[in-house]
Amino acid sequence: MNGMPKHIAIIMDGNGRWARSRLLPRYVGHREGVKAVRRVVESCSDKGVQALTLFAFSSENWRRPSEEVSLIMDLFVQTLKKEVASLNRNGVRVRFIGDRSAFSEKLRHLITEAERETRDNSRLQLVIAANYGGQWDISQAVRTIATRVQ
Repeated sequence: MNGMPKHIAIIMDGNGRWARSRLLPRYVGHREGVKAVRRVVESCSDKGVQALTLFAFSSENWRRPSEEVSLIMDLFVQTLKKEVASLNRNGVRVRFIGDRSAFSEKLRHLITEAERETRDNSRLQLVIAANYGGQWDISQAVRTIATRVQ
């Protein structure tokens, strides 16, 4: 044991407040959050952490102004297009949890491709919780239990 935890989870919160405190648009805070995530993923991978879960976009986030939600969804698309190849080269397996049905077809496709491209990697498991919430967690647990009972 190297003294590092096996699994780290981060609630990605405060990007908008960070930007506002610097008199910047909220979107700038979300973009800076992506940069911070990149540094965290690299550090976890280098330090031997086995899994990193990022709580990136809860189901409650849909209540934000539509322009902000649209910009966040665009940032998801841009980030997946830009980062998946590098994650794959560095042995990071990408998985998404949460309800994908509300996402655009383009984003759902990129999520599926990211998971497919990185499925054999084992250096770090990067789990991105997107469009998740308490009800979603409970329904997933019940489905899992029902499947096991069968």
